[in-house]
Amino acid sequence: MAKILIHVTSAPEDQTKAALSFLVAKTALAEGHQVNLFLAGESVRLLDTDTLESVQGVGTGNLREHYDAIVAAGGKFYLSGMSAKARGFDDALIEGKPAEFAMPDVLVKLLVESDKSLTY
Repeated sequence: MAKILIHVTSAPEDQTKAALSFLVAKTALAEGHQVNLFLAGESVRLLDTDTLESVQGVGTGNLREHYDAIVAAGGKFYLSGMSAKARGFDDALIEGKPAEFAMPDVLVKLLVESDKSLTY
């Protein structure tokens, strides 16, 4: 199966696009692919508990449901450390989640190691 990188830059305010990125990740994992999500810019807010609970895409589903399925299937989240810090987030944002803060070199590494990549 393929290694897939999904690079997410969509803000929570674009609920449909944000939920779509997680829906595609969930679908790829269900089909047996390995999936990494790299969240940068405003998208780091998507892992905030309040945001996970409130984002509902039009025709793309509920962010929390997609997140839970991604976690259950072994998906991994990387969050831009610079983006998170600039928005006032610290380790509490990723506590208990299959996520870590990462710098741009990790994004490049994930991209090079992936068979396919998507950006939302």
